[in-house]
Amino acid sequence: MSIGLVGKKSGMSRLFQEDGTSVPVTVISVAANFVADIKTHEKHGYSAVVVSKNTSKNLTKSSTEFFKKQNISNGELFEFRTEDTDELKVGKHLTADIFEVGKMVDVTGTSKGKGYAGVIKRHNFAMQDATHGNSLAHRAHGSIGQCQTPGRVWKGKKMSGHMGNVRQTTQNLKVQKIDLENNFILIKGAVPGPNGSEVTIKPATKKS
Repeated sequence: MSIGLVGKKSGMSRLFQEDGTSVPVTVISVAANFVADIKTHEKHGYSAVVVSKNTSKNLTKSSTEFFKKQNISNGELFEFRTEDTDELKVGKHLTADIFEVGKMVDVTGTSKGKGYAGVIKRHNFAMQDATHGNSLAHRAHGSIGQCQTPGRVWKGKKMSGHMGNVRQTTQNLKVQKIDLENNFILIKGAVPGPNGSEVTIKPATKKS
């Protein structure tokens, strides 16, 4: 099935293979995912599945009325574009078994916020000379302009500023193991965000 799930990053661990090598994995809990709505070409102009993830957050009145109309418990809504909607119906409980071990997935989350950072930490700039000739500018960036022409700083110039806390997707991660009893998906490698943060998992767009 080509739809995705919404989960909570539980932390990192490792799995041992038969040859004794260890594989680093991220454990993601995908409990309480339900089909909230199904978009069709005839009615909406495109095909997609709206997935509801149970949450304790306060919802707007319109959202509460939507869940009441659909006769499902309140949650946050996430939409996944897919043509594979034949086997789905509103209220269906989605579990980790919609993914398969060995398949590639894309994981989206909000990266850890690092606060205000300089160009060395934020953009991997090199330091200036650590000599007496350099006065209090060892970790500063160099020139940011081009004199009279064009007489301004180009948009997108790499400078110091807020680092992290952005929506980020890590692509082509391998599903290493699926724990159906606890509704866990173990994905090889690291995914964006701190422990306890919300992430979305969907089939990889660049690798099958």
